[in-house]
Amino acid sequence: MTVTGPLKSAAWGLAALLVATPVYAEQTLLNASYDVSRELYKDINPAFSAKQKVAGADVTVNQAHAGSTKQATSVAEGLEADVVTLNQPTDLDFLASKGVVSKDWRTQFPNNAAPYTTTSVFLVRKGNPKGIKDWDDLTKQGTSVVVPNPKTSGNGRYTYLAAWGYAKDKLGSDDKAKEFVGKLFANVPVFDGGGRGATTTFTQRGIGDVLVTFENEAALIGREVGAGEFEVVYPSISIEAAPPVAIVEKVVSKRGTQDLAKAYLGYLYSDEAQQIIAKHDFRPRSEAVLKANAARFPEIKTFDAAEKLGPWADLQKTHFADGGIYDQIAIKSTQ
Repeated sequence: MTVTGPLKSAAWGLAALLVATPVYAEQTLLNASYDVSRELYKDINPAFSAKQKVAGADVTVNQAHAGSTKQATSVAEGLEADVVTLNQPTDLDFLASKGVVSKDWRTQFPNNAAPYTTTSVFLVRKGNPKGIKDWDDLTKQGTSVVVPNPKTSGNGRYTYLAAWGYAKDKLGSDDKAKEFVGKLFANVPVFDGGGRGATTTFTQRGIGDVLVTFENEAALIGREVGAGEFEVVYPSISIEAAPPVAIVEKVVSKRGTQDLAKAYLGYLYSDEAQQIIAKHDFRPRSEAVLKANAARFPEIKTFDAAEKLGPWADLQKTHFADGGIYDQIAIKSTQ
C-alpha cells in the first residue's frame, strides 16, 4: 500500500495495531452507521471477522443504519454501539459534547478519522429529460428535486452546503446564496429522513426529476436498482464529504471492547479494506488503491466545507440549529 501525507504518518502505527490485535473469544461489536453505507459494511464486517478468525477470535460485527444525525441522537440517548461511522463531523462533535466519544476523536485515526471520501452528484432519469447539468438547473421552476432532510441526514446537509458554496462563488454573497438555496429547496416535494429513503422515493415511487445524493449511492443505483434507467450527472463543483469514525467510549468501557473497536476502525485503513471501499464507489484514502480504481471516479472539482464556508461548529449553529437559516428557508418555502 502506497501512502502519502497524513495517512503515511499514521500508517506504521495502524499496521502494528492490525498485526498485534489481541485474541478475543466470541465477541460482538455494534457499528451505528448512516443510511447509504449499508452495502459497504456488509462486505467490510465479514472481511474483518475473517482476519480475527485467523488469529483465533470469533468476532461478529452487527450494524444499525439511519440518517446520520438521527443515528447520533440514538447513540447519545443510549443505543449501545461500540463504534460510530457517520457522515459528518458535526454528528461526532455532538456526541463528543455529550461525553459519548472522545473530544479528540479527530486525532485518533488518520485523515481526521475519515477513512474515505465521497461527493454529492445528481442522478437523473434516462435521457435527462430536464437537461440538468449544474446546480442552477435545480432551482428552475418545474424541476422536482429529491433530497433527504438536512435536519436528520448528513446527505441532505451536504447537498445544502454544496449548493450554498456554488451559489456564493457565482453570486458573491451569503444573502444571494440563501436566496439560491431557498429556490432549490422549494423544489423538493418530500423530505425523507435519510439518503436511502430519498433513493426509494426517487427510484421506486417515481417522484422527482433529479436525486441529489452521494456518488457511491448513485453508482449503486445505476448498477443494481435500475440499470439503464438513470444517468449520473457531475456538477461543475461539489462538496467533499469525508465520513468520520469514532469509538463510543462509554460503551466500550462498559463492554470491554476498547481494543477490538480500535482494531475494527483501524482495519478500515488497511489495504484490504481500502479495496473494498473502492469497490463500493467510495473514494479510498490510499493513493495506490485510488489509482488502481481510477475508472470508477471521474474527476470533479470539490471544496472542503470548513475551508470554504467556515468551521463545522459555526455551520451547524448558523444553518442547521433550530431557528437557523435552513429552518427559515423551510418555513418560507411552505408559505
